[in-house]
Parts: sequence; structure tokens; C-alpha cells
Amino acid sequence: MSQQHMQHQTHQLPHQLQLLPNHYQQKPKTTDCGGGGGAAVVDELGQQQAVVDQLYKAAELVQTGNLVLAQGILARLNHHLSPIGKPFHRAAFYFKESLQLLLHQNNNNNSSSSSSPFALVFKIGAYKSFSEISPLVQFSNFTCNQAILENLEGSNRIHIVDFDIGYGGQWASLMQELALRGGGGGGPPSLKITAFASHLTPHDQLELSLTQENLIQFASEINISFEFEVVSIDSLNSGSWARSNDNEAVAVNLPVGFLTNCQMWVPLILRFVKHLSPRIVVSVDRGCDRTDLPFANHVIHALQSYSNMLESLDAVNVNIDALQKIERFLIHPGIEKIVTGRFGSQEKTQHWRALFLSSGFSPVAFSNFAESQAECVVKRTPVRGFQVEKRQSALVLCWQRKELVSASAWRC
Repeated sequence: MSQQHMQHQTHQLPHQLQLLPNHYQQKPKTTDCGGGGGAAVVDELGQQQAVVDQLYKAAELVQTGNLVLAQGILARLNHHLSPIGKPFHRAAFYFKESLQLLLHQNNNNNSSSSSSPFALVFKIGAYKSFSEISPLVQFSNFTCNQAILENLEGSNRIHIVDFDIGYGGQWASLMQELALRGGGGGGPPSLKITAFASHLTPHDQLELSLTQENLIQFASEINISFEFEVVSIDSLNSGSWARSNDNEAVAVNLPVGFLTNCQMWVPLILRFVKHLSPRIVVSVDRGCDRTDLPFANHVIHALQSYSNMLESLDAVNVNIDALQKIERFLIHPGIEKIVTGRFGSQEKTQHWRALFLSSGFSPVAFSNFAESQAECVVKRTPVRGFQVEKRQSALVLCWQRKELVSASAWRC
């Protein structure tokens, strides 16, 4: 497959501004920009910097329990932020709302966006739209699946251990590939999925049941022998872990976001994964899960990640109604989960990559075919500006050179 370099805009904003609080960086000097356009850019960056500084301070105050002062800052931000406007301001609005939520958690206020039983229908619709509009989901799924297929080639029985199954779309795609391939006996291999779950709400249980039913039905339609098992992460505490069947080829899906949301379980999870002796471990990093940073810095880092994502969605020129549903039912709840989850577990940890390496995991480079496939996903997107970059052994999907998501493969 011929490789074609993606063209990118030459009139980019000065992205050196990394949206850190003022005491971590210097502001760009207005004298460096010539013409009215340059002054407008600096003015906009200055406004963004002011919002960043206020969100950072509010996060610090929430962390230290100064709720009245935090409320004052968030109330002032209400006058400047809304879910309508430029990508940065929309992302900042959702982070402001999520910090606001922390102030009221003691009053039995739950997540505002995703607790209704009907919300699942809208959430699935939003996820489907997002998957069709943005290359992010297909890039992650196809890249990880290709590594799994290559490392489990020729196996009659495949066992996927998944720590964040979501709606199972990744495994429906894998099933389609398996149906086209023969195992060691000539027919397609059998597939077993073990989905680990933690602290399931009724909403989560409904979502998981729907995923299970859909995968079972799809496997039946394409004649794949399929088994699905849900295991509570609490079971890892028993310490009596059964070894996987010697006839099974095991692959593990271990997204960075899951580790962020289950920090107290991380050492146990990594030991369990090594115990499985998998052929391959795949991991997706959304760039917004940074438990190696203090709480307030983590909030600002995640703000930048989501601002980049919204900027890339705007560029695709999606229907405004579809975009608003994606933000309401997918992006806003995702931001809430990051902020509230990290607030509940504020200790800093190693960066996830350093944690993998120190736990005996070794990075595995993706094949040339996996890289070509990732490039194809990007080329199908009807807008220029997305690129695939190779960083160390990972493949990274970028928007205007800013990281959106990365995929990596490991052995242990």
C-alpha cells in the first residue's frame, strides 16, 4: 500500500502554549506577532490562559477543601463559559461543571449526565455517531486488533481478557476477521471473552448485559463459537488465580483509562496479567489519564486533550445536532468520570508507561501492515489534518500534530 503524507495547514496557531497555569510557563509576547491577526491570536490565547488559571485554582481549592472559594471562582466562570462556542471553551465548560459536581457530591447529587435508564439509548447513539465521524475509535480498534491477530495467528482457541469492554465493538470487528481466517483445524477459531468489571451501577449492568447479548447474537450470525464471561475485579483479591487453558492463546486489553479509574487495583491487575502469560497485551491511551500529575495539573492536562478532540470534531463539519448529542451523552460524562474518579484517588503514581516497564512489560513494535491500516483509517476521514505518527513503539493518532490517542502493544 502506498504511503501518502498527510498535508497539514500552514496557518496553525502557535501551539507552544500548552495551557498550563501561569506559574508553569511564560505567556507569548505580543510583540512577536505582526499584524492584526497576530494580535487577535494573542488576545484569544490570553483569554484561554485566564480560564486555565481559574480552573487550575478552583481545582486546587476543591482538593484542599476550600469549597466556598472554589464556588466563587466557578460562579465567575459561569459568565464566560457555555456548551456553545469554540472547542476550548466548550471543553472548559464541561470541566467547570465537573468541578462543580464535586462541590455537591456530599448532598447526594450523582452524575448529571448518565444516570437515567433512558440515557443508555442516547449514549449508544452518541457513541455510534462519534465512531462514524471521528477516526479515533476505528484507529484504536483496528490497530489493537491487528496486533492481536498477528500474535494469535493459527490458534484454534482464542481468549480475550478485557478490562474495559464498553459496547464490545472492538470484538465484533475481531470476530469478522476471525470468521475469514482458519484456525489450526481449518475452520475459524473459537473465541472466549472475559470481561472484568468493577463496582457496577444498575446502569453499568444494563450496558454490560446489552453488550453481552449483542456479541452473542453477532457470533451466532457469523458462525463463531463464542463464550462470554463477566468477572468482578474483586475476585482478584482471592489470590487463587486459575491458569488459562494451555490450549488457549490469550490476549489482554488493558486501556490506560481503566488503570486510572482503579488505581488501588493496579499492582494486583499487573501481577494477574503476567500470571496469564498472554501472547500480547494491547493498551490505548487517550492522553487525558495522567495520575502521575497532581490533581489540578491532571485537570488542566485533560482539558487540553478534550479541547484537541473537540477541535478535530468541529473540523469534520458534523451536523450540529449530532455534535451536541456526542458532547452531552459521551464527552461530558467522560470528563465527569475523569475528574470525580481522580478526586477520589488523589495520590500520584508512576506514569503508566514507566509502570508497565517496571512491572516487567516489554514494548512490541506494530507491524508495517498495522501502520498501513492506521494510515488507511485516516485517509478515509473526509478532512485533512489527522496524522498517524510513530512514537517509540506506539502508534499515535494526531490532529494538527496534537495527540488524540495512542495504541501500544506489550509482552510480559
